Amino acid sequence: MASQPRRFGLSKSKITAFEQCPKRLWLSVHRRDLAEQDDGATARFATGHEVGAIACALLPDGVMVDAEPDLAAALDSTRALLDTGHDRPIFEATLEHDGVLVRIDILEPDGAGGWLMAEVKSSTKAKDYHVGDLATQLWVARNAGVPITRAAIRHIDTRFVLEREGDWTGLFADTDLAALAEPITATRPDVVAAARIALAGTEPAISPSAHCETPFPCEFAGYCHAAVPAGPDWPVTVLPNGGGKRWIERNITDLFAIDPAELTSAVQKRVYEATVTGKVYHDVAGARAAMSAWAFPRAWLDFETIAFAVPRWIGTKPYSQVPFQFSAHIEEADGTIVHREFLSLDGSDPRRACAEALVAIIPITGAVIGYNASFEKSRILELAAAFPDLADALQGIADRIVDLLPVTRAHWYHRDQRGSWSIKAVLPTVAADMDYASLEVKDGGNAQEAYIEAITEGCTPERRMALDLALRAYCGRDTEAMIVLARRLCAENAESM
Repeated sequence: MASQPRRFGLSKSKITAFEQCPKRLWLSVHRRDLAEQDDGATARFATGHEVGAIACALLPDGVMVDAEPDLAAALDSTRALLDTGHDRPIFEATLEHDGVLVRIDILEPDGAGGWLMAEVKSSTKAKDYHVGDLATQLWVARNAGVPITRAAIRHIDTRFVLEREGDWTGLFADTDLAALAEPITATRPDVVAAARIALAGTEPAISPSAHCETPFPCEFAGYCHAAVPAGPDWPVTVLPNGGGKRWIERNITDLFAIDPAELTSAVQKRVYEATVTGKVYHDVAGARAAMSAWAFPRAWLDFETIAFAVPRWIGTKPYSQVPFQFSAHIEEADGTIVHREFLSLDGSDPRRACAEALVAIIPITGAVIGYNASFEKSRILELAAAFPDLADALQGIADRIVDLLPVTRAHWYHRDQRGSWSIKAVLPTVAADMDYASLEVKDGGNAQEAYIEAITEGCTPERRMALDLALRAYCGRDTEAMIVLARRLCAENAESM
């Protein structure tokens, strides 16, 4: 008697993985050891857990379905609630159909014998891939005998302002996607069957492509890319603003193989020439002219911010960029430079202290220079709005902000930038000894992680001091780097590097 093919249990997340890439699903089941989580995965999980807990807390009469001792118990508990006429919200309702098991974030009675199904997300709006998630849950729920009248994404409402500590009323908004999900439910039997066939076979032979990042960065991307032969040293993707796309569509991946006569963008021509020749593009006169009006004393300024999905401080909104740190190098006309800084790691609202420090540290005259300075200007204007007594002084700072980024973009390019003008891409081409690799905090994401660790209960004084020093070193490097870069832009005789 022929053996039956193995029947793999599926879930909403596994079906989502299959629809992104069958190979991702196969690896998630058969070779989980190959997965690589990105640095922000832990933080995203923590945010999702916090958001989910608040969504449940806003329905205080709800009942949580625990998965203890296992999911079979959760299935039984959910069925018992539904079969006994339960008429209050159910959290993590667990249902199964055709071997597909789902846990629904929130089921709310609609008052007419049906249920509103809500999936809680930390995003600020419903996204395209959410429709497929809801369709899977809708298909399972209805086939399990649960009448669903609405299917919504319950997401963060950015209009919410925290007015009272612990009062999250109004934090969420619902986007009903039932009408969009409905047609997709009819496809679920075929999708489930195809997913099982994929799992029962050998590893799918699927090459890396754009699907590796959409709708989620795949945790197996490193494994899949390692199996792909190395591409050209200088791919067409170094052309900025998506300039390589049209060449890839013509199966040309090597920048050296393109016809430069077809390049219409001045910036792309510049990148091509610098890459092919190895010569630095450096317009000294243009850079000097662009910075000639930047009056002394010059304040080179950089912020580090934190953006919580759930606002922690009165008067803040979800994902508000709250500055907890800044570095300012104050440069006089004679070349004298003094470094000043601000950093708050006590977990309290840092905005007032940050605003006062800015007013005290930034000179009342002279240029205030940032890199992608619209970010710094926006933070200062937000502080001015929050603290009217400091508004005039902060507005005066904002009015004098100028930006080093467009000057760099217009007057400097080294091929090692590989199409980017971020400060971290440019700095090694002008001062290799100032690389960020030796720092404990290497980028803005690391800075946010360090801040969260430092303010978390249980962080020891010794560790908090280490994080304090690491954050100061990183933010100070950013403003020091701007000065070094500006001086290099204005210096003669740039050499190939």
